[in-house]
Amino acid sequence: MPILPIVHHPNEILETKCEQVKNFDKDLHCLLDNMYNTMIAEDGVGLAAPQVGIPRQIAIVDIGEGEESELFEMINPVILEEKGTVIDVEGCLSFPGVYGRVPRAQMVKIKASDRHGEEYILEAEGYLARAIQHEVDHLKGVLFTTKVVEYVNESELADWSEEQLQR
Repeated sequence: MPILPIVHHPNEILETKCEQVKNFDKDLHCLLDNMYNTMIAEDGVGLAAPQVGIPRQIAIVDIGEGEESELFEMINPVILEEKGTVIDVEGCLSFPGVYGRVPRAQMVKIKASDRHGEEYILEAEGYLARAIQHEVDHLKGVLFTTKVVEYVNESELADWSEEQLQR
């Protein structure tokens, strides 16, 4: 499967509200597979279609590794509910080397469709909830940099304790 080129900021597509997906066909399946391979090759935990130049409401998230890996494909996702707030460090494949502390809901409940057009509801907490919110924001043309409360140097990340990252 091909690795797709990542769109880097500044690029207008990253701040464009994406169109809903209407066709759940083999082209969508191929795009999802290519997005997954791209995300893995880039060492990411999520990827939204506009990050590969496609302004459609398509995003994937996989925060696990190996046996813990679980891919979530989100087509036309909508956040139904949010609870709590946690500030943590985020980065983005479209902003290489840029990191910042961003407030996000601790828990989210979303409605989305899978690659076959079947709707599902997902409740997520912690890091998975954060990753989902980050990718859903991409589909709305909202960049994590607009929500950063404090930027963090890449060199500082290794020095920060888990407690500091969770502030």
